[in-house]
Amino acid sequence: MTMDMTFLGTGSAYPSPHRGASALVLRSEGDCWLFDCGEGTQTQLMKSQLRAGRITKVFISHLHGDHLFGLPGLLCTVSLNTNPEQQNLNCVDIYGPRGLRHFLRVTLGLTGSQLLFPYAVHELEPTAEQSPEEGQLSLEMTAESGHLHPQEQPGRTISLDISTDSYFLFEDKKFVVKAFRLFHRIPSFGFCIQEHGRPGRLKTELLKELGVKPGPHYGRLKAGEAVTMENGRVILPQEVLEGDIPGRKVCIFGDCSSVLGDGALLLCKGADILVHEATLGDEHREKAVDHGHSTPGMAAAVARACCVQRLVLYHFSQRYKPCSLQKEGDEDEVSELKRQAEEALQDTGVEVTLAEDFLTIPIPVRRPSTTN
Repeated sequence: MTMDMTFLGTGSAYPSPHRGASALVLRSEGDCWLFDCGEGTQTQLMKSQLRAGRITKVFISHLHGDHLFGLPGLLCTVSLNTNPEQQNLNCVDIYGPRGLRHFLRVTLGLTGSQLLFPYAVHELEPTAEQSPEEGQLSLEMTAESGHLHPQEQPGRTISLDISTDSYFLFEDKKFVVKAFRLFHRIPSFGFCIQEHGRPGRLKTELLKELGVKPGPHYGRLKAGEAVTMENGRVILPQEVLEGDIPGRKVCIFGDCSSVLGDGALLLCKGADILVHEATLGDEHREKAVDHGHSTPGMAAAVARACCVQRLVLYHFSQRYKPCSLQKEGDEDEVSELKRQAEEALQDTGVEVTLAEDFLTIPIPVRRPSTTN
């Protein structure tokens, strides 16, 4: 199963000619999950090889505008490109902090926006520790008002599971997705996407030697069932299967100056890719923290603690131009951010990548385990 990640916006605060506002898409077998949706995301989608109509789930890390303002417009544009005669359209599930449901309901309602597909907003209930007191949104401000939007389906309210210090969002046949708490100027979250492991490949040469022909027996063995041959021989799956293929793990952090509790570190342990903001360089650490943000060194410390394979930095201040857009004589400040992270990770083997708009990173299948 192929999986990749495409960055649509890698800048902070606002979209600029060289960096869009925060948005990235995780794609798996054609399905697209959108993480954050800053202003202009739909335009970035049109410039990319991705199709907005393939977005089935949206994850909003926090309610700052550079991560959210693009969502109502994107939903409307997807609706405009939807065939009105198409039956049984899937519901678009949207996950984010408390207040997101009210935001969408009011925005779509005030603008008279009708959608051709259903949507549901599942809200994460933040804790008081996730922001300074002035950043905590009151229940009055975020309370739902009025009736559901005509295309809105009831969503869940998801509370912190204290036993795991995380939020269980959903599980399907391919993935289990959870969220964890971050500290920012307003409550912020990160997301962990864990792919289920799969049985290893069948040892076809051995099966031939054992007299097992391709067909139903192959399927049963692959599914973990024993097979009894005509001569009475019982073949166990572990005899003829290579090692299990571990599932891939991708972790995407919203804006933050620190993680809270153990949830993030436990969930992100051994991740294939950890996406973390690095708004300002290490020399501006005090300013970054004052504004609820991180530096490359701070992101590297999280990557080190989680023993990840690859750290991808994004959400850069618009002062940092992408390497691909720099002209002769420009000061290459963005490469210094990469150097700072690499220096903090120099004895770990962690690969560091600077995200740019439209960068696509393939996430290869893991190697089979050797435990069988």
